[in-house]
Amino acid sequence: MTTPSDTAPTTARRRWFAPFVLLTPAYAWLTFAVFLPLCAMLVFSFLTKSPFASRTPPSFTFDHYLAFVKRPFLLDLSWTSVSLGLWTTGLCILIGLPTALAPARATQGRVRQVMFLLVILPFWTNGLVRIFSWTMVLREGGFLDYTVRLVWPDAPNIGFLYSHAAIVVGLVHAYLPYMILTCYLSLVAIESDLFEAAASLGARAPVIFWKIVLPLAAPGLIAGSVLIFVPVIGSFMEPRILGGRVGVTLGTMIEDQFTQAFNWPLGAALSFVMLAAVLLLFLVFSRPLRGRLANG
Repeated sequence: MTTPSDTAPTTARRRWFAPFVLLTPAYAWLTFAVFLPLCAMLVFSFLTKSPFASRTPPSFTFDHYLAFVKRPFLLDLSWTSVSLGLWTTGLCILIGLPTALAPARATQGRVRQVMFLLVILPFWTNGLVRIFSWTMVLREGGFLDYTVRLVWPDAPNIGFLYSHAAIVVGLVHAYLPYMILTCYLSLVAIESDLFEAAASLGARAPVIFWKIVLPLAAPGLIAGSVLIFVPVIGSFMEPRILGGRVGVTLGTMIEDQFTQAFNWPLGAALSFVMLAAVLLLFLVFSRPLRGRLANG
């Protein structure tokens, strides 16, 4: 006959073992698909040349991490990448939060399902297809020019392909669903009684938005901003295709080192410098953000 004291250790072991078993496949995949390649790239970043470039063994060096000092133009490319990230994230916030309010508070049933379908539709199309579609819309004499001239026949050309604005348009189109979905999860968790109480006390829609919706939607805004800003500053397809000659960013520079210059050590070093900058940025703002979420 077992006693409660005998079954307690068994129950504790089961509680520890069950999460371990469930998480093992995910962590095994992350180890082989993410951690090991990152370790290989970290080793490459300290080599004088790519280990596949010649038969002579490479030696170790720290010079690639001094590239930002020896090549000041990399700082300009970094600022271009950061500015694209800020513009894209800001526009996604301005568009994504009101869009998320529609399915979260203003719709239900089939209308909500249709809106969700429209939100996740970009995930179902190939990224290159989306980008090249924008080239046909934004170029001079493209679909945008044609549509404007249907209303205003004498309108000047308004195509702005191969510009920073075109890059931002493509990036917003690609990453906007992340902001909408994260904001939706925060908005749908807000109790309807809060809106009814505020309205009964005489609060109008702008006051309800600033005092209730925006503070309680902050977790979704922050999560969406992180999911957008981090990949945008390293993006290279949208800047290369939609930006043309003005679309040279740190992401395209890193891609060139791997695909054209075959300088894997420099590309790996630039990648890790970018990763370190992003982690430092999160470290600086993590404590204020945690305090903001706790107070909100």
